[in-house]
Amino acid sequence: MQSFAFDPVTLPRGMSGLRDEVRAFVQSEARDVPAERRANSWAVFDATFSRKLAARGWIGMTWPKRYGGGERSALERYVVLEELLAAGAPVGAHWIADRQSGPALLRYGSERQRDRLLPAIVRGECFFCIGMSEPNAGSDLASVRTRGVKTPEGWRINGQKVWTTHAQQAHMMIALVRTSEANMAPGNRSKRHEGLSQFLIDLKTPGLTVRPIADLVGDVHFNEVFFDDVLVPHDMLLGVEGQGWQQCTSELSLERSGPERYLSSFALFVELLRAASGGASESLRDAVGRMAAELWTLRQMSLSVAGQLADGRDPIVEAAVVKDLGNSFEQDLPRRVQAIVDADFGAPDMPALTRVLATLVQTSPSFSLRGGTREILRGIIARGLGLR
Repeated sequence: MQSFAFDPVTLPRGMSGLRDEVRAFVQSEARDVPAERRANSWAVFDATFSRKLAARGWIGMTWPKRYGGGERSALERYVVLEELLAAGAPVGAHWIADRQSGPALLRYGSERQRDRLLPAIVRGECFFCIGMSEPNAGSDLASVRTRGVKTPEGWRINGQKVWTTHAQQAHMMIALVRTSEANMAPGNRSKRHEGLSQFLIDLKTPGLTVRPIADLVGDVHFNEVFFDDVLVPHDMLLGVEGQGWQQCTSELSLERSGPERYLSSFALFVELLRAASGGASESLRDAVGRMAAELWTLRQMSLSVAGQLADGRDPIVEAAVVKDLGNSFEQDLPRRVQAIVDADFGAPDMPALTRVLATLVQTSPSFSLRGGTREILRGIIARGLGLR
């Protein structure tokens, strides 16, 4: 039987100074962020904050200097992300571009595409969204139906995407589009992933419509995106025509294994600690201890995947395990806290703990949708272990 491994990673010396630098920055620039806005902070869009981060060199940290990057190590970047998320900093504006769109451009983009887009991402001036999921193709991306037809003028795109984070505010999208129907016939299910391509699409292009989807607390992260004969220039094809599936799946280890996969509910844990500091019952101390142990374990697993990525490996199974367990933890945390504290959600002046809890009770169910559902993740893990 095949297996997976989470080898221990030791952070290089000097990281404490970097942590102190990030903490001082957040204290200065995000001190007034309300407690409830610190939860799930990698979904909170704040372009001004992102530009300030960019000015410190904390976007595109590992990228080549010729594109504006810092050529710093992947583990240095991990430390910066960990500190930002633990503090609840509003990093949603640049998050997708920094995490996976930029790396995709570095790996598959043309020099013209890189020269145009990467420096703008590093400056905090170009934000990306991901056009993968569709109404009938969520985690099952091989069922994508958005169609791209090659014409003398460019590619004509028609179709629909859904659950597209920050499409209403982003500048660009990397969209997964079907450019060949050859393998979509009934009975040919195993080859549906063929004939897919990725495109860099300017979200101001005529024929493209974005419709926001509000969540239970009234925030808008997700969107529907409609393509009505949208013309995309030939030179905005990303990578190789027909290789979209391979390119897309290669990004998913980046999307599934970072500290955001277990820190979305961390603001609630912080407020629970503050509430317990004046004296806690034995049951509360026990609960806090268990939560801390789980957090530390997930952190070590996530850091291990970061180390494997830094070594040039593609830890697909390990990343899927981190996301599955991390999502389970951050979704379960609000329920566990709700069971041990007396929270009145109808009170006119709710304390910070109750406000964060109320927010996460309503929003955490969506956490397991991002980057693939549990069913898809466990299928990936099973295949990686040779079980299916």
